[in-house]
Amino acid sequence: MPVMAVHHENQHERTGDYRSRPRWSAGKKMDAVLRLLRGEALEELSRELKVEAPRLAAWREDFLEGGKEALKAQRPDRSADDRALRQADRKVGQLTWRTRSCGRPLKKGLLCSQGWS
Repeated sequence: MPVMAVHHENQHERTGDYRSRPRWSAGKKMDAVLRLLRGEALEELSRELKVEAPRLAAWREDFLEGGKEALKAQRPDRSADDRALRQADRKVGQLTWRTRSCGRPLKKGLLCSQGWS
C-alpha cells in the first residue's frame, strides 16, 4: 500500500495511488469550478490546489452539465395548477386591496368612485 506524506500545511502529496489523494467535498469542488468559470487559468489553479488539471476540467464539465439538466427539468412549482393558483392569489390580493381602499364591498363591474354617493 502506498504511503502518504503530509507536509507542515497538512497538504497531501500524491504517491501514485488514488487512495492517497484527499477527498474533496461538493462545496470545495464547486468553489474551484466557480474560480475556473470566473476566468482563472486551469493550470495555475491546478498547481495551487494540487489537483490534476484533467480532474478540474472534469469537475467543470460535470458542473455545467448538471446546470443544463436542472434548467431542462420541469420544476413542480411551475405546473399549470401552480400557475393558476398564483394567478388566483394575485387576483384575490388585488380585490382585497380595492375593497379596503374603498371602505366598502365592491359591486360587480364598479370601481370605488362609481355608483356610490
